[in-house]
Amino acid sequence: MTQPTIIRRAVRHPRERDDVTHVVMWSGGITSWATARHVIAQHGAASTVLLFADTNAEDEDLYTFNEQASAQLGVPITRVADGRDPCQVFEDKRWLGNTRLAQCALELKLKVCRNWLAENTDPVDTMLYVGLDWSEPHRIPSNRAGWAPWLVEYPLTQPPYRDKDQLRAEARAAGLIDPRLYRLGFAHNNCGGACVKGGQAQWVRLLEVFPERYARHEAFEQRMREQLGKDVSILRDRTGGQTKPLTLAALRQRIAERPDQLDLFDEGGCGCFTSTEPREVAA
Repeated sequence: MTQPTIIRRAVRHPRERDDVTHVVMWSGGITSWATARHVIAQHGAASTVLLFADTNAEDEDLYTFNEQASAQLGVPITRVADGRDPCQVFEDKRWLGNTRLAQCALELKLKVCRNWLAENTDPVDTMLYVGLDWSEPHRIPSNRAGWAPWLVEYPLTQPPYRDKDQLRAEARAAGLIDPRLYRLGFAHNNCGGACVKGGQAQWVRLLEVFPERYARHEAFEQRMREQLGKDVSILRDRTGGQTKPLTLAALRQRIAERPDQLDLFDEGGCGCFTSTEPREVAA
């Protein structure tokens, strides 16, 4: 009996094809705009998606920036959302997010984006783009592994190299708002300046410019401590060579009484899309 002829068609790598969907992981920050600008310049607006995971805890200027950037780039924002905000995630998980582990990144950013990718794309003909820049090449291996099987590129790790201030100036020159979190000195434009992965410097700044936001998070932290019955906190105190919890209430008191004990170089790190570990993005 004659065996049927099986024709195997080689599948080309997305980098070698023209019919590829280019998905920019859009945070509402300046590096995601710069990444999107690069992708659109190379591949066009028609094949580009700006995938925005809304934490429902963003500053108003982030949404304004999104609207303006979308119009300027010629690509609509594709919004996905879990429906909760970070504090609701912490309550559900019975875990207070902190500088070491923040469940909000997994639940509100990574899972919803991965679900969208699974429902709307095929890794064979899709390329992802993340806004890591030239100062962060050490974060690429874990990030790339975390988004597998989708392939990821990092345009801002290639020349010409620019820092965030230069990118902000370029965005302003393009007619975009300079989001107020940047103008107020925050290192990121996410979660209203109250990212739990941010360090002491971020929270000191938040108390100064948005005291009502600080008070809301201080009260939430205290409520979680009471519910869990544990000495937990968002921040850590490393004074005296020992690491121990530092509550927002204690930080506020230290700001008033012992400002010499503040670590104003501790900005911490936001970067929900850029700090993934493979175990964190499993659906």
